Amino acid sequence: MREIQFRDALREAMTEEMRKDENIFLMGEEVADYNGAYKVSQGMLDEFGTKRVIDTPIAELGFAGVGIGAAMNGLRPIIEFMTFNFSLVAIDQIINGAAKMLSMSGGQYNVPIVFRGPTGNAGQLSSQHSQNFENWFANTPGLKVVVPSNPYDAKGLLKAAIKDNDPTIFMESELMYGDKGLVPEEEYILEIGKANIVKEGKDVTLVSFGKFMKIANEAAADMQKEDVDVEVIDLRSVKPIDYETIITSVKKTNRLVLLEETWPVASISSDISHIVQRNAFDHLDAPIYRVVSKDLPLPYAPTLIEEILPNVKKTIAAINAVMYR
Repeated sequence: MREIQFRDALREAMTEEMRKDENIFLMGEEVADYNGAYKVSQGMLDEFGTKRVIDTPIAELGFAGVGIGAAMNGLRPIIEFMTFNFSLVAIDQIINGAAKMLSMSGGQYNVPIVFRGPTGNAGQLSSQHSQNFENWFANTPGLKVVVPSNPYDAKGLLKAAIKDNDPTIFMESELMYGDKGLVPEEEYILEIGKANIVKEGKDVTLVSFGKFMKIANEAAADMQKEDVDVEVIDLRSVKPIDYETIITSVKKTNRLVLLEETWPVASISSDISHIVQRNAFDHLDAPIYRVVSKDLPLPYAPTLIEEILPNVKKTIAAINAVMYR
């Protein structure tokens, strides 16, 4: 085991798979000569050359379509969006092309493609560059949606996504690229669709994913000091969702808090709430509580950002609420 940054874990995943399979290539804005907008692809151009690490114009619709066509013809593209806010320009290609092609072709065309890049708030980037679309893509049949929270998961899940024959949305965070964590030197792959119980507990189940796992872990640690034992679950992927792990936990703790960065309507936490009340209603000793962003575009001012986004304080308040404290 060695400690490496999140960005390095992603690079290792791509590099290792590209060494094994010449059909894999990376394409996106600034991935080659600039070594990546966040230095995720640093050094990859030198190793693999311009045919496999490809700089594109600022034209997400165009290079997403090129990637989908390449995947239909036997290649395995990794398409990097500088931010998933820009994926909206390419959403027709992703949803009406990549996601539906296997079904529309009667099983003749797989689309083994990974769309990856940062999602969500990353500081003072204001309304158009601070959005979460995990639930948008998860609402689309044919797509898998992965949101890792640490370097170990990032590498293992990205390798799985690259090997997968289905199109995968792989969402990261600008605020996590510098995070460090222990990552094995030997080969490993994590299963997409299997959640991770980060901390076992008996009083409350707390479910989150992506960079908000930091908030979940901090809130759980603070509650432990008050003798509230929180079980923390990292979803890892939001399509598919590991409902079984969540329901099993709720049957043990009898309480559920869901923590998510996106807006409240039709969110991932909305779906989980429905599934849990359908399958574990008799085990609940309190209503399910969601901690999500307010239904507003994210502003520029730090004070307003703090007011709108979930945080540790709001999460602790939710845990106390389901504990009737």
